Amino acid sequence: MPANKKYLTKSPWLRLSKILAGTIGGYTVMISFHLALATFLPKDAVVATSFILGYLMWAFLLLWAFVAKNVWRVWLTYLILTILFLIPYLSTTTFNYGS
Repeated sequence: MPANKKYLTKSPWLRLSKILAGTIGGYTVMISFHLALATFLPKDAVVATSFILGYLMWAFLLLWAFVAKNVWRVWLTYLILTILFLIPYLSTTTFNYGS
């Protein structure tokens, strides 16, 4: 059964933005979340659980980008979550380049 035309996205740019938000934005949120977990938990446990949890989290974030009505709100949410999850990792990391 084909999809109802009134529910489909009419603009190709909006469709592309949803695809990119779901794939790239969801991936950055998932990676930054696991980096935040790695600052508080043992890295072995985070790597072991990220195989399953990472895929499920990315799939949910990808789906949410397509279900949401406003793609700009999705982009903003993904950006805020990525920055929020990166703060603990960046605050504990020392960058010694060439030292």
